[in-house]
Amino acid sequence: MVAVNPYRVLGVSPRANPQQIRQAYREKSKQYHPDTTELPAPEAATKFQELNAAYAVLSSPERRLVYDRLQETLARQKRAQNFSSRDDDGLPEERELSGGEQFALLAMGLTLLICTAAIAYAL
Repeated sequence: MVAVNPYRVLGVSPRANPQQIRQAYREKSKQYHPDTTELPAPEAATKFQELNAAYAVLSSPERRLVYDRLQETLARQKRAQNFSSRDDDGLPEERELSGGEQFALLAMGLTLLICTAAIAYAL
């Protein structure tokens, strides 16, 4: 599989037909061929290899279909991941209260109850 997006490498739309892909490949291969480009040799070789790999994927209907389906699956997973992260309110996850925390809540509740009863009795 190609490390970069083959549609971007060739400069074509994902809806491009085989003739458009072939034409883009020919134009780009003239531009990046190590014997005809003005780019430094290592850069030209890298670009030309990317171009050939992209064309290998997009010129084969089977490989193109596999690539497109993989991209759709990855995009779907990313959308699902982004959707699930929207539920994150930034607060720490809930945990059980420790025994000391439970006792403190009980003591506060009893204090509130006693104070309320004392105020009601005073009135």
